[in-house]
Amino acid sequence: MRILAINGSPRKNGNTATLLSKALEGANSQGTETELIHLYELNYKGCISCFSCKLKNGKSYGKCALKDGLTPVLEKVENVDALILGSPIYFGNVTGAMRSFIERMAFPYIIYDENYSSLFKKKIPLGFIYTMNLDENTMKEWGYVPVLKATETQLGRIFGTSEALYVTDTYQFNDYSKYIVTAFDEAHKAKRRKEEFPKDCEKAFEMGIKFATNGAIDSKRNP
Repeated sequence: MRILAINGSPRKNGNTATLLSKALEGANSQGTETELIHLYELNYKGCISCFSCKLKNGKSYGKCALKDGLTPVLEKVENVDALILGSPIYFGNVTGAMRSFIERMAFPYIIYDENYSSLFKKKIPLGFIYTMNLDENTMKEWGYVPVLKATETQLGRIFGTSEALYVTDTYQFNDYSKYIVTAFDEAHKAKRRKEEFPKDCEKAFEMGIKFATNGAIDSKRNP
């Protein structure tokens, strides 16, 4: 049993990375092998639309032909039993690094048939962990949820199932007085950090346990 977590944040010890680590701790508690990868440590780009992954009888059919720092990670994805993607929200969506990763990871598995079937060899649970400064109400008012949900649904169809943890109103700066951030109340943020973030970490931990317990939904998936 193997679970892979992907950190789409530029910070290796920030809110997103902390939550991903907690999810993997939950999986580890069930004896599961885990790994955390930081995308900002890698040198890669998004899909270049070469369509080598769709070429009939091509050597890269069903796989990304582009070779760069992301290649070893994509090879690991092929053999995991669960996958957890974590990202802060920039301009209403995941970071550019995470978006480029998703393009490279998911597109080769899509078959251009009538049903947009999947070449991924089994069904696995796929988790999303999002962190953001906005509170929950503002997040919904600004339309974040439908945008993020669309990607969750698409990837769920490709890989198996999907679920998400939305972590809102997060603590961002060690010293708010150094920045022009009048939209946020430091005292409120600190209180949220103390009282709510531990609860979010527990939810991430529980996601890890759930994924480790359920494992691969179906080890032999036919497209």
